[in-house]
Amino acid sequence: MGVKEIKIIGGFGKAEQKEPVNEVTLKMGDVISIVGPTGSGKTALINDIELFANENTPSRRKVLINGKTAPEEFTEDASKNPIALITQHTNFLSDLPVKKFLEIHARIRRSDGSKAIVEETLDFANQLTGESIIIDNAMTELSGGQTRALLIADAVVIGNSPIILLDEIENAGINRSKALELLKKYEKIFIFVTHDLGIILLSDFRIAMRNGSMERLIVTSEEEKRMAKEIKKLDDVMIDFRDRIRAGESLKEEELRYHLRAIGYFS
Repeated sequence: MGVKEIKIIGGFGKAEQKEPVNEVTLKMGDVISIVGPTGSGKTALINDIELFANENTPSRRKVLINGKTAPEEFTEDASKNPIALITQHTNFLSDLPVKKFLEIHARIRRSDGSKAIVEETLDFANQLTGESIIIDNAMTELSGGQTRALLIADAVVIGNSPIILLDEIENAGINRSKALELLKKYEKIFIFVTHDLGIILLSDFRIAMRNGSMERLIVTSEEEKRMAKEIKKLDDVMIDFRDRIRAGESLKEEELRYHLRAIGYFS
C-alpha cells in the first residue's frame, strides 16, 4: 500500500475530556512538530501514530492510512511497516562495520541496493553530524550523534520509509538546521517531537499538546518563517562555537562580536 496521507482522529485527554483538535491530516511532504511541556502527551501521540491506534490505546485516538484503518501487515511485518521511529535513545545492537551493515540493509530493502545508495546514505548521515562516520568502524563504536544521524539517513534513503517520527533528536548531537534542509528534499511525512525553536518554526505546522490532548493546530505564519531565518543565523554561530570547543579550542569575546556583526546584530 502506497501511503498518501495519514489522518489522526482525536480521542480523549488525561481528564477524559474530548480533544479540542478533532482531526489532523498529514500529507506526503509535510513537516510537522509536536510541541508542549513535559508530561503534556507528546510521546503518547507519536506512540499512537506508530501503533496505528484504532481506539485501542489510552487516548482512544484513531490513525487512518489513506482514509482507511491500517492493514494488519503494517504491525505484523516490520518490513511492510511504513513508519520509522528514531529517538535520542535509539542505538544499534549490531557490531558489523558501518559499510557492511548498510550494504546488507540496502540489499534487503531496495531492489536497487547499489553502491550509490550506500554512498548516498553515508553522505546524508555525515551532513547531520559534526564528526564524520568512518565506514570501517563497528556500529557499536559510533557516538550518540553519529548513531542518530546514521539511523535517520538509513530510514530515509535505504528504508525509504514514507513516515519518519523523530523524538527530540536535538538532544542527540544532530545539526537540526541541516537535518531539515536535507529532509525537505524527500517527499515524506516528517513528524518531530521537539522543544527546539528552529525546528518548530521551520515546520509547516505544529500540534500543541496539553493535558494529554491535541489542544491546538497552528500553521506556521510567514512572520514566523522570517523569524526562523534569523534564529538559524544564531544557531549556526552556536554550532560553530560548539564544534570548536569540542576540537579543544578556546573562544574569545571578540569572536562572538565578530559573528554577531557579520549577521547584522551589531553595526
